Amino acid sequence: MAVAAAASRGLRGLVTRRFLAPTQPGLTFSLRPMSSPAQDEASKAAPVEAPGHSYQSLRVTSRPEHILHVQINRPEKRNAMNRAFWSEMVECFNKISEDASCRAVVVSGEGKMFTSGIDLMDMASVLLQPQGEDVARISWYIRNLLSKHQETFSVIEKCPKPVIAAIHGGCIGAGVDLITACDIRYCAQDAFFQVKEVDIGLAADVGTLQRLPRVIGSQSLVNELAFTARKLMADEALSSGLVSRVFPDKEALFDAAFSLAVEISSKSPVAVQGTKVNLLYARDHPVADSLDFVRNWNMSMLQTDDIMKSVQAAMEKKELKSVTFSRL
Repeated sequence: MAVAAAASRGLRGLVTRRFLAPTQPGLTFSLRPMSSPAQDEASKAAPVEAPGHSYQSLRVTSRPEHILHVQINRPEKRNAMNRAFWSEMVECFNKISEDASCRAVVVSGEGKMFTSGIDLMDMASVLLQPQGEDVARISWYIRNLLSKHQETFSVIEKCPKPVIAAIHGGCIGAGVDLITACDIRYCAQDAFFQVKEVDIGLAADVGTLQRLPRVIGSQSLVNELAFTARKLMADEALSSGLVSRVFPDKEALFDAAFSLAVEISSKSPVAVQGTKVNLLYARDHPVADSLDFVRNWNMSMLQTDDIMKSVQAAMEKKELKSVTFSRL
């Protein structure tokens, strides 16, 4: 108890000095993330194929600092989402959720664009020739099919590891469903976004209409995009809150995305993953229920050794990347 009390006093003093100290005249702050050797290593290191991840439509590689890179890997088809993609994403992110060595994920598209959306040619037989002897049975078949397709992107949201979408070029149709299930979205200046489903005669049904209003906060803009299928360009995506940063090109985008992943992975995985779980719960529940949830969550999580390790690093003015946190 004496050690904990001393650590608590030290932490209070540190917080007071850092956040209540007077600001120097003329001092300004930049939101540009500072690069570090570890961040540079993660963004420049040659990718290594991640063990246990072998797919037709995806490429999963390991980067330093506990980071995985998931790429939609059909550049010759503009990364269109074929039948393999819909099941492989679920398999991939279920494995990532259980991967104790992974602390952050970057999702991107290989080639000239993020994705052109659903592969209509490959999926035509599934969508246009549903199985069943009558309307009721056909309807049940379609319902089950849609449930499986919805899980393709919900699995990203359910994954406790923070997922960063790095978007360049077009992000069309189901691509918007995908990125709105991610935790953080960065894009290149050439990126554009389209809720394309009305142009092929259907309402978006795997996440966009449910998540996009929560992401950008303007029902009017959501309605406009969903009713017209017009392009939302990078600058408007930034101003509306769909993305949090825009970069001049793909290289700068990837550097920033991996730098962010390194920064996140340097923190306690207990803290980061618990934060994601509680943010998502709070989004979908009233404040009182969310406070009750986090109280029950932290009555066990506050007993982690990660707190003492983080406090000690702060008191000794060490960076968290120098702290060894156990796998989670």
